Amino acid sequence: MSQKKDNFGIEKILKNLGISTENNGVSTGGNYFANGDFLESYSPTDGQLIAKVKTANTQDYQKVVETAKAAFKEFRMIPAPKRGELVRQFGLKLREYKDDLGKLVSYEMGKSLQEGLGEVQEMIDICDFAVGLSRQLHGYTMHSERPGHRMYEQYHPLGIVGIISAFNFPVAVWSWNTALALICGNVTIWKPSEKTPLCGIACQNILSEVLKENNLPEGISSMIVGDHEIGDQLVKDKNVALVSFTGSTKVGRIVGKNVAERFGKSILELGGNNAIIITENADLDMSIIGAVFGAVGTAGQRCTSTRRLIIHESVYDEVKNRLAKAYGQLKIGNPLDENNHVGPLIDKDAVNQYLNSIEKCKAEGGKFAVEGGVLDGEQYESGCYVKPCIAEVENSYEIVQHETFAPILYIMKYKNLEEAIEIQNDVPQGLSSAIMTQNLREAELFLSQAGSDCGIANVNIGTSGAEIGGAFGGEKETGGGRESGSDVWKYYMRRQTNTINYTTSLPLAQGIKFDL
Repeated sequence: MSQKKDNFGIEKILKNLGISTENNGVSTGGNYFANGDFLESYSPTDGQLIAKVKTANTQDYQKVVETAKAAFKEFRMIPAPKRGELVRQFGLKLREYKDDLGKLVSYEMGKSLQEGLGEVQEMIDICDFAVGLSRQLHGYTMHSERPGHRMYEQYHPLGIVGIISAFNFPVAVWSWNTALALICGNVTIWKPSEKTPLCGIACQNILSEVLKENNLPEGISSMIVGDHEIGDQLVKDKNVALVSFTGSTKVGRIVGKNVAERFGKSILELGGNNAIIITENADLDMSIIGAVFGAVGTAGQRCTSTRRLIIHESVYDEVKNRLAKAYGQLKIGNPLDENNHVGPLIDKDAVNQYLNSIEKCKAEGGKFAVEGGVLDGEQYESGCYVKPCIAEVENSYEIVQHETFAPILYIMKYKNLEEAIEIQNDVPQGLSSAIMTQNLREAELFLSQAGSDCGIANVNIGTSGAEIGGAFGGEKETGGGRESGSDVWKYYMRRQTNTINYTTSLPLAQGIKFDL
């Protein structure tokens, strides 16, 4: 921790979460091996060093894998409802630690305190969902074409599930995967983002408490902290049956290729370039709220952030003017202050990407309805606070075709809904999408096979804020696979078809005769 006064009470929060920052390191509980170099975690909120964290080396990784393999042999034999009870207890622990963990998420990542607490609530919600699901991991019974035979399908645990999460949701995405993986009988190895390692350690400590209280092996849930090299080991390890990766499309291509080469399974949650279509029949009050939160929430660092607004020409000027007015009312500053709407970007590299994107947009002909820039002054001393901005563009601009993890909103006009849908789909990514309209025909066309090509398509809500009850994920360069709700649990299990012959003869399928 910095020698400066601990204005946010982070030292106490870390202690409450089982993290000690004494002796230039972090001591933790749980299945966490760390004998490598130190990794420094700085807060984008004030630029201060929070703690130094020991990373894992190759030998540490091998120990984690071996303990996970041993734990799986025991854990897979526990009935699913009993595994659900474990997850239920984890959800109760998260309720106890919600305030502290939410504040840590806000401070280490930079999202607003409301969003930090909301992320922990999302963890609690997925635990509740998984508990109920633990009694519903059903297969199917079907009729055999052979007399005296019964056929059915069942699902078995995969083994080790590897989770590589991103900084923008430092705890929730891990919980999506972990809650489902555990009720399915798997064990997990988690590599949190090296930009938010303390959030990862805190979560590992909380779940380890539950494992210890139930006399279960800590290897059921393991964690490794490190850079891309330790992540590369996880991705290429044939002992890891499934890799769930959240991150950029660029890295996702490498992950998907390496997992596929060893015939592993992967869930890829990659980039988004999400659009809201605002029709001439939209409720503009709702539209402005949805667009502004979607664009500036988490400082534009969500994979579901609204990047593009496709606005009917008849309401374009009104929407643009109302957006500009709303942006003028945004409060930017310390995310732990609940009066602020927008916190910082994660680090100065993200700030540079933001500035480069603005310059590229201008070079291609973009006109800024709301100018951007980096904020300075004592309250912005970390150098990571930027102004949310709005640019008038064409969808064909190269910069618009890319995802910039920053609060840059691109706006453009359209004449008819078919054109708007074509614009919406004319990007490489396919995660989230939305339409604002009070016209039933417009809504249904948008949701039809001729409509949005994204994994998520909404009517009269924005592109961000997905609920855990639905499957989350996208198409095209967004990767593939789904996380969270619906029947996503099937990704975490292997499917098996069984046939039982309860007769005294052996008839073959398709009427084949084979007499000896």
